Amino acid sequence: MILSALLTSVGINLGLCFLFFTFYSILRKQPGNLRVYAPRLVAERRVKRKNDFNFERLLPSAGWVKRAWEQSEEELLENSGLDGVVFMRVFTFSLKVFAIAAIIGVFILLPINFMGNQLVIDISDLPNKSLDSFSISNVNNGSNRLWVHFCAAYVFTGAVCYLLYYEYKMISLKRIACFYASQPKAHLFTVLVRGIPVTAGSSFSDSIDQFFKEYHPLTYLSHTVVRRTSKLQQLTNDAEKMYGTVAQIKSEEHTSQRSIYNGFFGLFGNRHRHMRTLEKRLEDMEDSMRLEQSSLPEKEVPAAFVSFKSQYGAAIALHIQQGVNPTEWVIEQAPEPDDVYWPFFSTSFFRRWICKLVVLVASAVLIVLFLGTVVIVQGLTHLEQLEKYFPFLKSILTIAFVSQVITGYLPSLILQSFLYFIPPIMKMLSSIQGYISMSGIQKSACGKMLWFTIWNIFFANVLSGTALSQVKLIFEPKKIPEILAEGVPAQASFFISYVVTSGWTSLSSELFQLFNLICSHLRRLFAKETEDLTTSPIPYESEIPRILFFVLLGITYFFLAPLILPFILVYFCMGYLIFRNQLLNVYAPKYETGGNYWPIVHNSTILSLVLMHIIAFGIFGLKVLPLASTLIIPLPILTLLFNEYCRKRFLPLFKAFPAECLIKKDREEHNDPRMGEFLEKLMSAYEDPVLKPTQYSRNADSQTSPLLQSREI
Repeated sequence: MILSALLTSVGINLGLCFLFFTFYSILRKQPGNLRVYAPRLVAERRVKRKNDFNFERLLPSAGWVKRAWEQSEEELLENSGLDGVVFMRVFTFSLKVFAIAAIIGVFILLPINFMGNQLVIDISDLPNKSLDSFSISNVNNGSNRLWVHFCAAYVFTGAVCYLLYYEYKMISLKRIACFYASQPKAHLFTVLVRGIPVTAGSSFSDSIDQFFKEYHPLTYLSHTVVRRTSKLQQLTNDAEKMYGTVAQIKSEEHTSQRSIYNGFFGLFGNRHRHMRTLEKRLEDMEDSMRLEQSSLPEKEVPAAFVSFKSQYGAAIALHIQQGVNPTEWVIEQAPEPDDVYWPFFSTSFFRRWICKLVVLVASAVLIVLFLGTVVIVQGLTHLEQLEKYFPFLKSILTIAFVSQVITGYLPSLILQSFLYFIPPIMKMLSSIQGYISMSGIQKSACGKMLWFTIWNIFFANVLSGTALSQVKLIFEPKKIPEILAEGVPAQASFFISYVVTSGWTSLSSELFQLFNLICSHLRRLFAKETEDLTTSPIPYESEIPRILFFVLLGITYFFLAPLILPFILVYFCMGYLIFRNQLLNVYAPKYETGGNYWPIVHNSTILSLVLMHIIAFGIFGLKVLPLASTLIIPLPILTLLFNEYCRKRFLPLFKAFPAECLIKKDREEHNDPRMGEFLEKLMSAYEDPVLKPTQYSRNADSQTSPLLQSREI
């Protein structure tokens, strides 16, 4: 890619970002858009719609930037939990890392690269200069200037490791502090028990009660046996939809004088007859739900939530093998009650094992299928290939602006468009893999999405761009540094464009919320807007992998093509402000992992550093500087040793709280008068939501007790 193509891409994306920011600053002030740009504030009754016209509403402003910037970390912790704090610390950590990288790369390495003459380039024609002239490829082979790149790799690695240690330590301390400051949480008093043995003539409930009263007599409190409720859940969902339809029609009767529909299913015929039909269907659904509920005792599964009187008692049960047979009385930490993924319990052990195998195969197939998109994208970056396969485009491709748009903007846009469909697929695959919590599903999808992005966007582009015909060499370890050293610098221009297109524009579209804006106006046109408003948590499974991929690009291209660093720095500055605004106004947490996304961030950063070292080893070899190539070998070894130290020092705190903390917290809560009320609620906290009583219809005779509690329409 030439410099003018990059500038074209930057200009297009800057224009889009400016438009998105301008429209957002205007649209967010309109009363009708509060549900789009401030759904959290509306749901929490912290903002009211003002219909009075004000000319200031039509003028763009940057007041939202100030409010997002002024929000303290304590306020963020209170509003978004520790996960929200960790998410924002990923941005602050990245800003520190790439501020250091930009200083070294832009002011030291970039001039050295530009002053090289390994590549034959006409300096007088700057707009048509290849971006390779700003990369390490332009430094002469065997030049002593390469030692500057060698020293930069050591200095940068040391700085990143120091920042990683500092962040890991700070987040660990915050996790402990949040534990001490929090109210009693049900999941810390509860464990999930599976593989429950049962003798003839007894039930799972009897076995659990007998076992824990005998072996945990002082701490055992109660248990809740899990049942297969998938059919009941489907009936409940259908009843909810039917109830919503009935409620909407009844509300329309108060505002509309029309009593006759002209249509099928209520479009033709009498409105009241249609209402009676729907109500009869709702009553039939309730009868089916009661019938299904009566059969639930026969649908118990060998799993139960067992609650204890203290957090330390639950921890003892969790970390000690309960029976002689390790396949029985298998215990794991229970998730929060609102975080339980109930459909998981409807599957047997064999079915869960099959599902894991299916997910593994499906993930591999998805990666292979996506490679076709990568090959197409790489073809767009080489105009000579397009002219070869599509001769009729030759006259169009000779136009300077068209060629610049195709090579500088279109490839990244196509790749980003296809990537939007991947996170939901990964979340769906994780949901059938056997996780017992929605947060576990989201965390698993985050890991899958991260590896998918690294392989399909980074490695696939590198290999398809330079060594696709020699991809088999990747299985020869000695060839890996050489292949990466040849392929990674060659794709620097593509990834610079990718940062601008996928990074800047995706962040501004996150702020603008175009899809939600269109859906909101369509609902107002064709359906009545309800008073209830549900908010969604931040999609960590898509956002964290995207952020970490830009971290990987910045680290690996730090000394190869430092021109990428200013663009990455701009991305993290924009992301810091935009997501602080979104966490304040849009996203609301529904469950909490206690900052467990940080180990993913730490491991991904270590991977990026080691990848940079492997590429450096190959680069110095290709640049005929064997001594530097040899002296770089201790760097990945030291990095991995540092990672192992962090795993031993901090990771256990993210898996479970130590006995010191649990006992101290139990002692503090022992004399709390509210503890008795909490333990009483804990006994029923893990009941399946579909078993909670509710009634939708108004007709319930005395012979049939309602499945659901009465609720107003």
